[in-house]
Amino acid sequence: MNNSISDSDFDHLLNDTLPAFDEDLAPEASPPEAAPLPQQDLKFFGKIPVTVTLEVASTEISLRELMDVNASSVIALDKLAGAPLDVKVNGALFAKAEVVVVHGNYGLRIVELSGSSLSDLAL
Repeated sequence: MNNSISDSDFDHLLNDTLPAFDEDLAPEASPPEAAPLPQQDLKFFGKIPVTVTLEVASTEISLRELMDVNASSVIALDKLAGAPLDVKVNGALFAKAEVVVVHGNYGLRIVELSGSSLSDLAL
């Protein structure tokens, strides 16, 4: 007598004897919905004053070089002419901008936001 079993017979045997796990599972309970957060009036924050500064460029020089500066001195900076300038809010980088003239006054045209969060801009 041949006791060998074919692959298909073996698969049928397994499927017939093993419990159907998918049928035994209860449907997953959906997570309870969180109560919607109350909308806060953010107009209050619009009244908080901040200091906006335009930083053209910077450089590091010795105190001796600084002491030798006079009315005709030129100090080389670390930014190329025409490169966007740094806009800082309370000392934190906020954006890159270029200088424009608006009705005879200097202004800033924002060319790139830095992605700083409000917490980075705190005093």
